[in-house]
Amino acid sequence: MTEPRLIPISALQHYAFCPRQCALIHTEQVWADNFLTAQGNVLHERVDSGEPESRRGIRYERGVQVSAPKIGLVGKLDLVEREQATGKLFPVEYKRGKPKPSDWDEIQLCAQALCLEEMTGQNVPEGALWYHQTRHRQVITFSAELRQRTLQVIAEVAAMLASGQTPKAVYGKHCLACSLYDLCNPKLMQQDTSTAYTQQLFATDTANEETPE
Repeated sequence: MTEPRLIPISALQHYAFCPRQCALIHTEQVWADNFLTAQGNVLHERVDSGEPESRRGIRYERGVQVSAPKIGLVGKLDLVEREQATGKLFPVEYKRGKPKPSDWDEIQLCAQALCLEEMTGQNVPEGALWYHQTRHRQVITFSAELRQRTLQVIAEVAAMLASGQTPKAVYGKHCLACSLYDLCNPKLMQQDTSTAYTQQLFATDTANEETPE
């Protein structure tokens, strides 16, 4: 019997940002770095490379591997703080930029808490997002609404990856920040027919044909 595929926690944020981006990365195995992702990689490498330590009754564990088959997730957490007196767990996710208007980051952090809960059997009521651009820690409470939203995204990602289908491109302002913009070609894929797309691929300097924007 084939074991169900465990979804990387990072796929949830990719999906919340753009379902097509999620499919390109996790189904088609397409990836490219830009300046923003490179900065993020350096930040996470710096965080993950830190040694475990204890300060003022708190144990700090970095690069924590988690696996939660019941909810279908696997991943690595930037930082987990544990109160040594009570055992209470507190996940912290590091982000390159600043707080976002949508709930992408909150979903990713909540998923981390759900994994910790499945693995330890204890309740994880809150965690934090730390943003490099603002140097500020934002505490997130894992409300019933956020938990339900996170479980919904997990189910949607699982269904999309199981289908093997990549959603069509839907161009928006968020596309400009995406490292896969050139590979995805959202404007081209959304606006042009396959004939026009083929013409654009094989056009020569002397063809004197109009190409899509």
